[in-house]
Amino acid sequence: MSNKKSHDLYNFMNQISTDMNAEYNRIQMRATEDPGTAGDQGEENWAELLRDWLPRTYEVVTKGRIISETGETSPQIDVLVLKGSYPKKLLNKKLYLAAGVAAAFECKTTLKASHISKTMENCAKIKNLYQMRTGTPYRELHTPIVYGLLAHSHAWKGEGSTPEENIKKNLIETDDLHVTHPRQLLDILCVADLGAWSSKKITFIGPHHDPDWATMAPIYGPNGSATTVYVGHTSAHEQQIEQFTPIGVLISKLSQMLAWENPSFRDLADYYRITGIAGFGKGHMRKWPSSIYSVETRTRVESGMLSNGKPWDEWSCSF
Repeated sequence: MSNKKSHDLYNFMNQISTDMNAEYNRIQMRATEDPGTAGDQGEENWAELLRDWLPRTYEVVTKGRIISETGETSPQIDVLVLKGSYPKKLLNKKLYLAAGVAAAFECKTTLKASHISKTMENCAKIKNLYQMRTGTPYRELHTPIVYGLLAHSHAWKGEGSTPEENIKKNLIETDDLHVTHPRQLLDILCVADLGAWSSKKITFIGPHHDPDWATMAPIYGPNGSATTVYVGHTSAHEQQIEQFTPIGVLISKLSQMLAWENPSFRDLADYYRITGIAGFGKGHMRKWPSSIYSVETRTRVESGMLSNGKPWDEWSCSF
């Protein structure tokens, strides 16, 4: 494990994790008597965490649906993060205007495989409520909303169980089943006592991007491709920092995702990234053809006109 110098943020993340575990144990004691109340309590735990760690301009609410510009509505969502510009008059109406929702989460106290499949299906539906954006790789690979799945714990606790592998397998399989474009990817999955998985998008890798393309072509194909990855951050990673917590991944990665749409959040998102509270991760790539882009954007990405390392650039080689 890394000897990365300690930071007070690690202590904060550990304290949140301890509190979340205590809440899970408390909720489970009464869960069989009243599953509905148990679920509500779990949702409120996550809503409170987001209220505590997101900028005060965001409003965090529970239980609501999203309505698109055309009047289409989403399934009910457990926790929603509203933009600071959201109309005060509509905060408690439980039908939230799509343009005013920054993030949304499904919440489970004990994660099961079926929850991942259903969330992935809902994610694709909800992101399709938003019109396709064009003009840059970032805009074409993302929707304005962050969508995730949050859980206190998981169901794979028997002897010989492999919960990290189970989640990875289910993410890959349900992604293949429900996701037809990178913009529909689930953005983050956090299991507070296990690990977290966040989406990453590599804009395009092709002959113009690597002088030794012959060695890369077997991986990306003769003409190259865009790729998406669910990066798994768990304690099993061989380089993982000792202070790793899934909550740290959630706060760091969510901040970065929100900051793309909210530039005022970028300084703090960079701070979380630099302190390394997300630790290390790795994942499985899914390849995509350049036809996922508009003609104008495709021409530029295929010719290698991308930036590398320039912060918050919508023409970056990865997001």
